[in-house]
Amino acid sequence: MRNKFTSAGVRHLSFNNLPIRYKLIIHFLLISILPSIGLGFLIHWTVDRVLDRQVTNNTLQLIGKVNESLETYVENLQNMTFLIAFNPGVQRFLEPDSKSGSAPVPASEEDHYDIRKFLQGFTTLHSEVAGIMIVNSSGEYISNEMYARTESDLTRESWYQEAVSNKGIFKIVGHPNERNVTNHVNYKNSEVVSAVRAILDPDTQQVKGVVLIDLKLRVIAETAQDVRLGKTGYLTVIDSSGDLIYAPPDPYIEHIPLDWLNKDGSGTYSHQADGRKLQFIYRVSPFTNWTTVGVFSTEDSISEMREIRFYVVSFVFVVCLLGMTASFYLAHSISRPIGQLMSFMQKAQSGDLTIRYWGDRSDEVGLLGRRFNEMLLQINRLISLTERQERQKREAELSSLQAHIKPHFLYNTLDTIHWMARRKDAVDIAEMAESLSKLFRIGLSKGNVIIPLSDEIEHIRSYLQIQHVRYQNKLDYELKVDPAVQDFSVLKLILQPIVENAIYHGIKERRGPGHIEVEAMEREGNLVITIRDNGKGMSEQQLLELRRAIEQAASAEEEPGSGQASIGNKDNTSAGEAAKTAGETKGYGILNVQARLRLTFGDKYGLHLDSVLGEGTTVTVMHPLLRDNDFHNGVDR
Repeated sequence: MRNKFTSAGVRHLSFNNLPIRYKLIIHFLLISILPSIGLGFLIHWTVDRVLDRQVTNNTLQLIGKVNESLETYVENLQNMTFLIAFNPGVQRFLEPDSKSGSAPVPASEEDHYDIRKFLQGFTTLHSEVAGIMIVNSSGEYISNEMYARTESDLTRESWYQEAVSNKGIFKIVGHPNERNVTNHVNYKNSEVVSAVRAILDPDTQQVKGVVLIDLKLRVIAETAQDVRLGKTGYLTVIDSSGDLIYAPPDPYIEHIPLDWLNKDGSGTYSHQADGRKLQFIYRVSPFTNWTTVGVFSTEDSISEMREIRFYVVSFVFVVCLLGMTASFYLAHSISRPIGQLMSFMQKAQSGDLTIRYWGDRSDEVGLLGRRFNEMLLQINRLISLTERQERQKREAELSSLQAHIKPHFLYNTLDTIHWMARRKDAVDIAEMAESLSKLFRIGLSKGNVIIPLSDEIEHIRSYLQIQHVRYQNKLDYELKVDPAVQDFSVLKLILQPIVENAIYHGIKERRGPGHIEVEAMEREGNLVITIRDNGKGMSEQQLLELRRAIEQAASAEEEPGSGQASIGNKDNTSAGEAAKTAGETKGYGILNVQARLRLTFGDKYGLHLDSVLGEGTTVTVMHPLLRDNDFHNGVDR
């Protein structure tokens, strides 16, 4: 068992180790030859079934058309019997004697002449009718073309008895057989088909007589003999008793037993007769109760299948030949550039990073070669970058240490100034130093991005206190914080840039003292902070441009060393002009706040401005409700 698994593994590995050229050839052969062979078998099987189904359907359609023609002729015969029965002269011929109550009243020669002329009209209009005979209940008859051979009673004839037993219903009795009636033309029994109908008294339902009509077999032959099934197939008609109504000369089979036909009304079956396999397709006419059968040899369809099989085999051979040729060509065209690229990679692996792939192919191999060149260039850049980073490593460590020391030195220095001012009773200097210390301490916040709302309010309070000392009586402020939101956290330094804009672009340009109000509350599940000033305000055009710049601020990127914002990631003239106008109107700090809010919390949050020229400006900050746990669970990250 172990040897068996080992040999299978060797075969698997040996196939995997084949060159890609041979793998492609095998692959192309498999996907071209095998499907072609399978397609050939499928076509052969499908065509065989389709031909068989089409032959059956077409034959049944032809049989249906023949049955319709035969039903038309028979229906005409039935209509003739009705017309004959309602003729007044015929009624008088069939009417029994009122005195005797049984025998009909003898008709005059004039009545006989009129009836014969009446019957002759039917044979004239309908050439398929060989003759018509009317027989009354006493055995007397009138006919235009037919007569009795002997003087024996015609009511004892089998066809008369069949009409009586059928109780006035039209019936086809088939070929005449030993009857005492013949025709002036002397038709053979095999050349006509007889139909009968009894004429009943409507009151007593007694049989008054019988109408006999002979139909020429020629019309049936003309309907069926022109139908050809294949090369040698034909149609034949049999009645409900299995007797032959019509068959062409020299048929394949003289008699078709009824037990070969099922009772479903139509179908198909095969049978071996005289060393020949025959196919039978039949359909029963519900009106005439005749069965029309299509008979043809299966060799006719076999010859057609041989021709189709020849074309299928030729097609498969041509496809296989073209598939093999295409397989070798495609395998060579794909494996050759891959081999060249592999040799370039081997040289690069040996340390030669100056090697390059040269080619103008636009397919995947060409794209892979160009990516290989870019990879070598990137490796060279990374090697140079690594060397440069090693040189800067020590300088970075020293700069990090200095950056860590500076904030502590600043806090300690401001605290020292604060307490020195207290000792000398310089309260205003002490308060200024304390406010500046808080301002820097909260502004740095140990590097945190999210800080408590109370710290942010304390930060803006320190900033306003410093500005209040600077501007003295020109600036007044008020802070309103709803106690319900004091425990929430906010994004750091979102109020100072807005308040700074309010002072420098609003209060400073106002005549007389100015007032700034900062209010924080909860509204519809969000933290809303409102900054109002009664400064200069803005015109509608300035407000519109600033609003547009704020909406685009989330995509703004600061240009290194310029201190100005470039709105958008691409060269957008309208966005740049909006940002420029916003900078001239309110500065870039407010744009930075908008960008930070949008990038941190999404487009639902941010700033909204309202301003009236000469009355002041209101900035509304929409901020999510954050608790300290929310920040530690991932907001800061």
